[in-house]
Amino acid sequence: MRTRRGTARLRGWGGVGAMGLACAVAGSLVLVLPDRGDTGDDGVRRGPGSTVAAPARADADDCNDRSLSPSSKDGPTIERIRNRKVKKLIVGVDQNSYRWGYRDPNKKGGELEGFDIDLAREIAEEIFGDRDAVVFRAIPTNERIPAIQSGQVDMVVRTMTVNCERLKDVDFSTGYFETGQQVLAPKKSDITGYDPSLTGKRICSASGSIAEDELKKKNYSADISTTVPNQLDCLVRLQLGEVDAVVTDSALAAGQAAQDPTVELKGKEPFTTEHYGVAMKKGSDDLVRRVNKVLDDYREDGGWQKSYDKWLKEGLGKSSGPPAPEYRD
Repeated sequence: MRTRRGTARLRGWGGVGAMGLACAVAGSLVLVLPDRGDTGDDGVRRGPGSTVAAPARADADDCNDRSLSPSSKDGPTIERIRNRKVKKLIVGVDQNSYRWGYRDPNKKGGELEGFDIDLAREIAEEIFGDRDAVVFRAIPTNERIPAIQSGQVDMVVRTMTVNCERLKDVDFSTGYFETGQQVLAPKKSDITGYDPSLTGKRICSASGSIAEDELKKKNYSADISTTVPNQLDCLVRLQLGEVDAVVTDSALAAGQAAQDPTVELKGKEPFTTEHYGVAMKKGSDDLVRRVNKVLDDYREDGGWQKSYDKWLKEGLGKSSGPPAPEYRD
């Protein structure tokens, strides 16, 4: 059983991006799930010393990598996906997270791209032999689990943290990225991190996110805790002066700081450690095992590193690689 944990450390984004990109993306903040059916279309300045690694887990039971062992065998879930009318994998993604899943307004065609999009295409290639055999459906943070449970998507690849509570509702792959919760606030703010400096402050988080859960546990007497459907909504509210700070994954906050150089990550390091995983419907063991095979290959053949270097290295700096999986069977 492998137990190594890879960690990417945040570095300055060096002025990459600006407010213009945040405003361009903000036009599609409130996303609505498409009707069911086989249709579809288809980062950072930071506070001094901030890092992605942190000693504490987002949940004490540490369910992060308790997934099924990899397998290339077909099963009922994969057969159903292959045999339906539209021969494509349907994946729930974000279209507003810079460098993870977004549409670059400076490029023609407006195709989704980013680190999570690369991974979704890897999975599509494994199942259909074609990286383009995928339908991307943009879903809000708080609709990720309902979209899987209702069958509107086959899986979600959307910076989604694995934890024990979510494992009651969906199945997860092994972790493919390590991050943690951190505070994003204006550079001129007197907020210093996830600490008493939040007293009396207005805090924003995405509904259904780990940040929302953490704020419910302890918000340091923050004046108001606001939740929104999508995490990028928080950045816009911060820009409009409607909130004083945002709590979110440091990897996502990095992208937002790249979009708006007037804000930065606060605190020396995140106050949790989390792994992103691919979420799938409960009981779809064959699909979970196949995705874990993709992730195993992705780690070993350099695909993960290549995608990281393309999308995230500029803002997060050199990475020691993805978290190593632990299989329960």
